[in-house]
Amino acid sequence: MATTFSQLGINNALLQGLNILNITRPTGIQLKIIPLALNQTEDLVGLAKTGSGKTAAFGLPLMQLVDPSKKELQAIILVPTRELAQQIHKQLSEIGREVNDLSIALVSGGSSVKAQKEQFKKPVHIIVATPGRLLDLVDQEVIKVADVDYLVLDEADEMISTFHEELGKIKALLTKKRRTFLFTATMSGAVKQMIQNYLSKNVIEVEVEMETVGHQAVDHQYVVVEPIEKLDVLMHFLNSRAGERGIIFCRTKAAVNKLGKNLAINKFSSGAMHGSLTQKIRDRIMEQFRNSHIDILIATDLVARGIDVKDLDFVVNYHLPDTFDAYVHRSGRTARAGKNGLALTVIQADEIKDIAEFELELGIEFKAMEKADAQSIAENNALLWAKKIFKTKPNHEVDDKLKSEIKTVFHHLTKEELIEKVLADYLKNNTKED
Repeated sequence: MATTFSQLGINNALLQGLNILNITRPTGIQLKIIPLALNQTEDLVGLAKTGSGKTAAFGLPLMQLVDPSKKELQAIILVPTRELAQQIHKQLSEIGREVNDLSIALVSGGSSVKAQKEQFKKPVHIIVATPGRLLDLVDQEVIKVADVDYLVLDEADEMISTFHEELGKIKALLTKKRRTFLFTATMSGAVKQMIQNYLSKNVIEVEVEMETVGHQAVDHQYVVVEPIEKLDVLMHFLNSRAGERGIIFCRTKAAVNKLGKNLAINKFSSGAMHGSLTQKIRDRIMEQFRNSHIDILIATDLVARGIDVKDLDFVVNYHLPDTFDAYVHRSGRTARAGKNGLALTVIQADEIKDIAEFELELGIEFKAMEKADAQSIAENNALLWAKKIFKTKPNHEVDDKLKSEIKTVFHHLTKEELIEKVLADYLKNNTKED
């Protein structure tokens, strides 16, 4: 059985690119997909968890199957988000750097249309695209797709729910002779219907490591809270895992904004991201997160599809996701590359029944996390208050006479006495009565 990329049939130019990136051993999905893509002619379906190496599984064969000596576009990779498009484009460009004359273009929303058009003044062999922007450039006759040989549908479960109409239009533009590769982390009814509509009858299905959701090393937990204490419980959890990195998922953009402001006020190292932000802002936040300049990312499901950040310790479902598929993708953001991770879901009492449904449908077990008690919450909030004071910048415009008078008030207090008095005042004004 083949165990190296060379044994799978990958050529020397691509092997050089892999070696530069220090990618030496194929993952499970790569071991199964690459030989089929290179040596067969049927359409392929890859069912594999998030973070399993799907990009190289379809990207390596595509870069080897296209002919760089031709001027025509030969392959389209469709994805649901700008972030995922950028990620795939970057990875394939790096791996394919040693392939002579191979050109891979990025076509996605949120970036300059003019700049993306410039790419097509020269021959382009593969494009990584979001559906909307691809159709825009096709309508403007910048891109011709009628004779494309290969179509990849990545994150198909998200694509079919978000871009059903656009996918139908793209399908109508393509030749029926094309070969299609579809990848998904879940096999919902909608995805099964998509396979019937977009792929041939003789499709080959490959399933890898799907016996558990997301990853065997994910610890699935939930905590039951009252609505009024939800933010306090979350902040207690985050403070208890200071120095660790994670993603907090919210159901709506408004919820992302609100939570982002609350965490910023309390001086957490965090950033908020959703689809209504400009691409420039989204790119800046993602760069900060990838480079560990911020520890916590607050995001909606859609933008999180393109987030492939290693060494995430946890994900938090601040709102229970609407679908089972969404939970798979959320929890799959942690416990990558053989590491352990935590997926914590924050729910209200009336949602406990929903947890049982997720367990039954996904074949996983949730453990109940004990909620922090009132005293622990109060102490945590006091600690956050102290950190806010510590991080507050001095106001040098305060009148010197006022500062002198205040210093006189505190003059005879030691540091310990001042802290005790200030803390006592805080607790008096912030402790909730029973």
